[in-house]
Amino acid sequence: MIPIPAIDLREGSVVQLVGGDYAAEKVRRPDPVAEAIAFREMGFPRVHVVDLDAATGRGDNAGVISDIVALRGLQVEVGGGVRSREQIQALLDQGAAWVVVGTRALADRAFLEEIASSFPRRVVLALDVRGREVLTKGWSEGTGIDVIALLGGLATVELAAVLITAVHVEGTLSGIDADLYRAARDATRHSLIASGGIGKTDDLRALAALGVEAAVIGMALYTGALDGPSLVEE
Repeated sequence: MIPIPAIDLREGSVVQLVGGDYAAEKVRRPDPVAEAIAFREMGFPRVHVVDLDAATGRGDNAGVISDIVALRGLQVEVGGGVRSREQIQALLDQGAAWVVVGTRALADRAFLEEIASSFPRRVVLALDVRGREVLTKGWSEGTGIDVIALLGGLATVELAAVLITAVHVEGTLSGIDADLYRAARDATRHSLIASGGIGKTDDLRALAALGVEAAVIGMALYTGALDGPSLVEE
C-alpha cells in the first residue's frame, strides 16, 4: 500500500473539502509548496496535486503546480482541468511523473485512448463517484454512468492506474467504501488508487486487503487523524 498525500489547490492555497462540497471547506493552508516539502521531509515519495479551480472553471493554480513539480526528490501526479494532449505534454515536460485526467477523458473515448497510447503508463484516469455514479467537472455534474460498468470497458486502455474517489465519504474520516473498491478490483486489471473516507490505519489495511495498490490521503493528514511519518514507516 502506497500512501499518497493530497495537495488540493484552491485560490493558491491548500484546502480540504467535506463531501466534495466547495461550501464545506474544512482546511485551508496558505503555502502549498511548503506542504509538499513537509511531506517530502516526512519520507513520502509521492504527492497527489489537484487544481480544483481549473477543474471547476474558476481559474487555475498553474504557477503553484510548476513550483511543486520542480521540487527534487518527490514524484508528483497532477490533475484538475487537464483536457488536452498539450496540457499533458506540458506537465510531463515540467517534471510531473503522472498526469490525472477525468472530465474530457470520460466524454471522449478516442481522446482517452490517444493520450494513453501517446504517454504510456503516465496517464491516471480519475473516476469521481457518488454512490456508484461517475461525476465530472469537479464533482459538480452526474453522468448517469455506473463506475463498475465503466471499468469493465477499459481493459484495452494502457493506463498507469485508475483513481477512484468516493465523493460521498470524501473528507469525512468516516471510513472507506469497501464494497466500492471490492467491486472495482473485480472489474479491472488496472492498478487502483483509492481516495475518500480514510481516517485511520485500519482503512489503509482494508484497502490493501482488497487489492488496492495506493491511497490518496488528505483530511486525515491535515487534521492529525493520521501521523505522516508513521504511515511512511509502515
